[in-house]
Amino acid sequence: MTLADLNARDHRGFVLALEGIFEHSPWVAEGAWSKRPFTSFDALYRALVDEMRGAGESAQLALIRAHPQLAGKAALRGELTRDSRAEQSGAGLDRCSEDDLARLKQLNGAYEAKFGFPFVVAVKGLDRAAILARFAERLKRDRTTEIEEALQQIERIAWLRLRAVIEA
Repeated sequence: MTLADLNARDHRGFVLALEGIFEHSPWVAEGAWSKRPFTSFDALYRALVDEMRGAGESAQLALIRAHPQLAGKAALRGELTRDSRAEQSGAGLDRCSEDDLARLKQLNGAYEAKFGFPFVVAVKGLDRAAILARFAERLKRDRTTEIEEALQQIERIAWLRLRAVIEA
């Protein structure tokens, strides 16, 4: 879809076109719609990120919590969104050994117990070993740092997803 096509859509059409950019959180696109027309990809991306960043902490935490665990229950049951499934598959998380699955389950549980939300990482370009290393490293941080890290990772995920939807 071109930026002109997106700019021409009504509110509902705009939100539907961008529904997968921010995991189960159409409110981001809903808020950015009023800032149309967008003159560039970067302007659109910035409007979406500004909407996310301008939301209160409870909305941001809900957005973080909307992300699935890596190779977690939703993945094992086949309940991931198309984008999450492709991203996790691209990192090889759909081909984990029993040991890797056990390690991810342990890390997912420890992370959620400590921070109250799932571990969020833009997995593009990472393999299982790198993901496991980042998991272990980030478990050492404090909650405030991890909230900020999760939001930065969501920004990266959104950029990658938006690039796949909007023609350059």
